[in-house]
Amino acid sequence: MPDDRASELTVRGLLLGIVITLIFTAANVYFGLKAGLTFATSIPAAVISMALLRKFSHTTIGENNIVQTVASSAGAISSVIFVLPGLIMVGWWNGFPYWTTTLICALGGVLGVMYSIPLRRALVTDSDLPYPEGVACAEVLKVGFQEADAGQAQEENRKGLMAIVAGAAVSAGFALVIATQVFAGEVQRFFRVGEGGRGGATGYTFALSFALLAVGHLVGLWVGIASLLGAAIAWVVAVPYMSGLHDIATNGAITDAAALAKTVWSKQVRFIGAGAIGVAAIWTLIKLVKPVASGLRSAMAASRKRKAGQGASLPRTEQDIPIGWVAGITALCMLPIGFILAQFAQGAGLGEHIGLLVIGGVAYVALMSFFVSAVCGYMAGLVGSSNSPLSGVGILVVIGIALLLVTAVKPLVPAALHPALVAFSLFVTAVVIAVAVIANDNMQDLKTGQLVDATPWRQQVALVIGVVAGAVVIPPVLDLLNQAYGFTGAPGADPAKALAAPQAALISALARGVIQGDLNWNLIGIGALIGVVMIVIDAFLRKNVKGASMPPLAVGLGIYLPTATTLMISIGAIVGHLYERRAERQAKPEFSKQLGVLLASGMIVGEGLLGVIIAALVVFSGKDFPLGLVSGEFAEHYGVWLGGVGFAAVTFVVYRWILKQGEASKG
Repeated sequence: MPDDRASELTVRGLLLGIVITLIFTAANVYFGLKAGLTFATSIPAAVISMALLRKFSHTTIGENNIVQTVASSAGAISSVIFVLPGLIMVGWWNGFPYWTTTLICALGGVLGVMYSIPLRRALVTDSDLPYPEGVACAEVLKVGFQEADAGQAQEENRKGLMAIVAGAAVSAGFALVIATQVFAGEVQRFFRVGEGGRGGATGYTFALSFALLAVGHLVGLWVGIASLLGAAIAWVVAVPYMSGLHDIATNGAITDAAALAKTVWSKQVRFIGAGAIGVAAIWTLIKLVKPVASGLRSAMAASRKRKAGQGASLPRTEQDIPIGWVAGITALCMLPIGFILAQFAQGAGLGEHIGLLVIGGVAYVALMSFFVSAVCGYMAGLVGSSNSPLSGVGILVVIGIALLLVTAVKPLVPAALHPALVAFSLFVTAVVIAVAVIANDNMQDLKTGQLVDATPWRQQVALVIGVVAGAVVIPPVLDLLNQAYGFTGAPGADPAKALAAPQAALISALARGVIQGDLNWNLIGIGALIGVVMIVIDAFLRKNVKGASMPPLAVGLGIYLPTATTLMISIGAIVGHLYERRAERQAKPEFSKQLGVLLASGMIVGEGLLGVIIAALVVFSGKDFPLGLVSGEFAEHYGVWLGGVGFAAVTFVVYRWILKQGEASKG
């Protein structure tokens, strides 16, 4: 492989990466708000890049690696949706101010890149962490540039692109039929439990979503089982029991089973899930203390050796952005962060305490961001950036800033300004999360680069460009979705069509509960106990049953997320497991599995993009169902059956087709 990689950072590569970033960011924002999950964009971006750039001359593996590096920011920076919609939910914002939202995303993302640079040697170069997604992406790039059999590589690239396009077409097409109301979008049933049909209530909802099915395929069988267990804890145990108590306490004030079950789940049971998620995150952090501390020491030692021009003597594959530049860019980012914090505090009526809030806020962002960057970078290497418990990190960050505000500021302000403190805590948390998600993503990209002989500083520059590109598109997409659907729990939002935005709902509820002092710690404590039990079960399974696990975070999310999400993800995990077992019996099992991953990625992109398009139609037409062809009565009586049968049939056909594509590949 040639030593000169000047062709890595090309204009055409950056432009292609930016275009992919804009498309994938829009899809990820919609899907993340709907289901509480985002998807990694590196592998589909790499396949698209290789398929398109192959038509040009002098394309290199390094150039394609830069494209996937830029595009990977779409899967990362869009995770700010885990916090920002909370400002709508607490009634503080009516929309998303463009420049403020863009600056939060861009400044936080750039800090994430800068903070991860000193950690590269310890966590990537000198580490035996597996980096599952980074390694997989590197293998895709290597296969695309196999010199021994160019025809085979070209065929596999073509089939990979076909898998992405087919997945996108299938999911978008099915979602389009649902938008006409010919097919129902959900299969659900709620009912009373107990004697005489009175007492508690429970139920279930299956969302007929190929994107959710694809998420299940990507997360794997045991995560799907853990999510299903969490859903069972919530809807088989907690909701029936607690709704029965609620029914007695209110003397049967809520007569509708669905309304009773949903009320108890959203107001009480979800906080049990929050407790389980929090314990899972803390346990992860405890396990990471020693390796992260060791990594930091190694990184600082390496940084001290790269002073006064010594960096130029390093091999090309070990050259980062110089540490002096890292320090300068970090300091420069803190200035506008302080400015937007000051502007926010002034507008919130907290001007008398602006100095304390700005100094404390910037210090919290600087210190907590570096801490979570180290933690998230290590977690990315351990379990992959898609599986890192960023929700748990967000919980710890928001509780930390809320407790500081309760201690230092709340005694100084009247009760009327307590909601302003809630909003300020969410604002600070959004910046820290933007840092965390990019640091989480950058380590995965740098591992891919190491395996394909890339230049680290060029990748770091590329990711900064991708962060800025994603930050530009996030605010208008958020505004569009807010106008079209709204968010669950936000003032004036229609519960029937509102997007769940589950992490934002949880984080805003925790901020409000801590600052206003009305958080139900008993429910969180029950969830924490469940989390401890799951940690023990997970450790037992990993030690005694080959390949088995019970991820505590997935159990917590199963309790916290609606069944419309968790049940279809669990089905997707089973479908994906069956597909991979069948793929293992083929001549090229790894390639067949790769096609399944690309098919699933395409499904998420297709449904996400169509969701944004339909949101625009809703806003500009003023109709809730602008594409509706039949009445709601038709959908209620026939749409459920048509949708359910159609979904099962299309799933069977598309997975059978992708298996045949793998079988037909040259051995």
